[in-house]
Amino acid sequence: MPDIVHVTYAQTGNSSSINALGMREMQEKAYQARDAQYLLLKAPPASGKSRALMFIALDKLINQGIKKVIVAVPEKSIGASFRSTRLKEHGFFADWQVNDAFNLCTPGDDGSRSKVQSFKNFLENNEQVLICTHATLRFAVDELDESKFNDILLAIDEFHHVSADADSRLGEHLRAIMQKSSAHIVAMTGSYFRGDSVPVLLPEDEARFTKITYNYYEQLNGYTYLKSLGIGYHFYQGRYTTAILDILDTTKKTILHIPNVNSGESTKDKEKEVGFILDAIGEIDHQDSETGVIYIKRFADGEVIKVADLVNDNPRDREKIVGYLREMKTVDDMDLIIALGMAKEGFDWPYCEHALTVGYRGSLTEIIQIIGRCTRDSANKTHAQFTNLIAEPDAERQDVQLSVNNMLKAITASLLMEQVLAPNFKFKTKLSDEDKAQPGEIKIRGLKEPSSNRVRDIIESDLNDLKASILQDNTMLKAMPGNLDPEVINKVLIPKIIQVKYPDLSEEEVEELRQHVVVDSVIKNGEIKEVGDKRFIRMADSFVNIDDLHIDLIDRVNPFQKAFEVLSKSVTTHVLKLIQESIESTRIQVTKEEALILWPKIKDFRATHGREPSIASLDSLEKRMAEVLIYLRNEKRKQQNGN
Repeated sequence: MPDIVHVTYAQTGNSSSINALGMREMQEKAYQARDAQYLLLKAPPASGKSRALMFIALDKLINQGIKKVIVAVPEKSIGASFRSTRLKEHGFFADWQVNDAFNLCTPGDDGSRSKVQSFKNFLENNEQVLICTHATLRFAVDELDESKFNDILLAIDEFHHVSADADSRLGEHLRAIMQKSSAHIVAMTGSYFRGDSVPVLLPEDEARFTKITYNYYEQLNGYTYLKSLGIGYHFYQGRYTTAILDILDTTKKTILHIPNVNSGESTKDKEKEVGFILDAIGEIDHQDSETGVIYIKRFADGEVIKVADLVNDNPRDREKIVGYLREMKTVDDMDLIIALGMAKEGFDWPYCEHALTVGYRGSLTEIIQIIGRCTRDSANKTHAQFTNLIAEPDAERQDVQLSVNNMLKAITASLLMEQVLAPNFKFKTKLSDEDKAQPGEIKIRGLKEPSSNRVRDIIESDLNDLKASILQDNTMLKAMPGNLDPEVINKVLIPKIIQVKYPDLSEEEVEELRQHVVVDSVIKNGEIKEVGDKRFIRMADSFVNIDDLHIDLIDRVNPFQKAFEVLSKSVTTHVLKLIQESIESTRIQVTKEEALILWPKIKDFRATHGREPSIASLDSLEKRMAEVLIYLRNEKRKQQNGN
C-alpha cells in the first residue's frame, strides 16, 4: 500500500546548526523566553528539549534567583537525557552538573521510602539539581507543604502525562504548587495530545504559561541528512505473525513494536511472538551473556545481525540490554529492536530508519512518540518510515465493528500527522484584488480574523491540538469518509466540537476559530503548484488560483477526505464494503442544521437530474440527501399535525 503521507524536506541544516552559545534553533527560541515564570515548550522528539531546559535552568539558577532545579521524567530511562553535560566548551557560561546521589532515576521502587527521603534531603541541602520520575515527585509532594517549592524551578518532561482530571495526582499537585508557592515551572512535551481527550491543563492555568512552539516541519526541514518521511499502513488477515516479514526489512535499522497483550492483534503470548519473529528472520547464532544482544544469521543472505529483545520481562535480562542500548555509539551497534511498551518517548537511537508498529494505537501521543524514534537526523539515512500493521475487518468475526473503528482511527491519526508535518501559513483576510500576500501568507476573501487574544493564541499554539479533538470525535469519524456533505462537516460538526473544547468562547469567536481550522486543514491537505508567478491549489479534484480563494469555496471541501480516498484504492472491495456497512449501521442522525444546509442542494439536484435523490443510490451523498428529504417531510407532517 502506498504511503498516506509522504513529505520531502529541504535539508537546510538550520535546526541542527548551533549558535555562539551552543544552542540549536529550537533551544535558542526557548531561551529567549527564559524569564517567564511558567513556560510551556512544545517541540517534536529529537529537537533538543532536554538541553533547552539545561540552558534555561542554569540562567534561572545564576541570574534569576532560583535556588534549586527539580527535573521530573515519566520513566527512569529518560532520566539519562538530563545527566551532566559540558556546555561551556560550546560557548555557554556554565556546565550542567548532576550529583549522582540526587539522580533518583535508579533501579528500585519510585515511591520507596529512601527515594522520597532523598527528595526531602535535597530540599534542605546545598545541592542544586535533582532528577526523578513523575511517580517519585508525586509521592514526595504528598508529604510536603507547597511552600517548600518557593524559589525552585520544577521542570516536567513529557508533560502530556499530566492531566486536569480530578483523579490526576500530578495535575493536582502542579495546580497547588502554582497557587501556593513562588515556584517557576518549565513544562516540556513532544506532543500535547492525550488519548483520553482530558485537557492537560485547565484553561485558566494554561493562560498563565508562556508558550514556545517549535513545529515538526521546522525541525525536519532544517535537518542536514534526512530528506523525506513516509507514513503508511499495511493490512493483514489472520495473525500478524504471518504478515510481519512482508514489511520487516532487517537491512533497515528498525524498531518493531508488537501489540499490547490486551489488544485484538495480540496472540496473548508475547514471548512466543518474539520467538516466531526471530525464527522467521534467521538462525540464532548466540546471545551475548554480558549485554543480552541476540546475534542472528539472516536466512536471506547469511549476514549476522544484532537484535535487542525489550519484550522480555526478566529484570536482570532487561537491565543488561537496556544498559547496552543506552551506551550505543555507532550505527553498527544494533540492527533491530523488538519492544512492547518501551523504546517510545525519550528513547534515543538516531540511526533508526523504520518504526514498524503492529496494531492500532489509541493515543495520538503514542503514535507521534513512536514516529519520533525514526525522525532523528543521522548520516546513515535520507528517508525515515513509519508503518502501522493493522488487522483488516473480517465479516466472520464478532469484533468487525471494533476492527473498522480501529482502521478508521488509524487513518485519522495519519491525517493529523500530515497536518503536523506540513509547513505553516499565516491566513489573512483579502480585502481587494490589490491586497497581495506577503511570503508565508495566504489571503482569503471572507475570512474572519481573530477578534480576541484568546482565539489568536489558540490559532498560533493549539490548532493541531484542536484538530486532534476533531479527529477523535466519534461523530466526525463516521462523517469523514464522505457520507456527509462537506458543508455539514465544516459548519455543523466542527463548531460543536469547538464549543465543547472551548466553552468560554463566544459564538463569534467559535466561528473565527472554525474558519481557521477548516482553512488550515484544507490548505495543508491540498497540493500546491506554481505556474509562472501564480500559485494553484488542488481542492475537490480541481485546481484553484490561490489569489481567488474565498471562505465559501473552502467550506465546500471535506478537509479530511484525502486519506480515505487512498484507503479506498488500497483495500479490497470486500473490505471497503464492510467499512461502509459498519458506518451505515451507526448512522449519524439528521439535524436541523444539516437539513438547512442540504435543502438548497436537494432542490439543485432535482432541477439537474429531473428527479429526487434516491435512498437506494450507491452514491453516499445522494443517499444522504434522500435521508434529509425524508426527515424534512416528517418534520412537515409533525407541524401539520400540531406536534
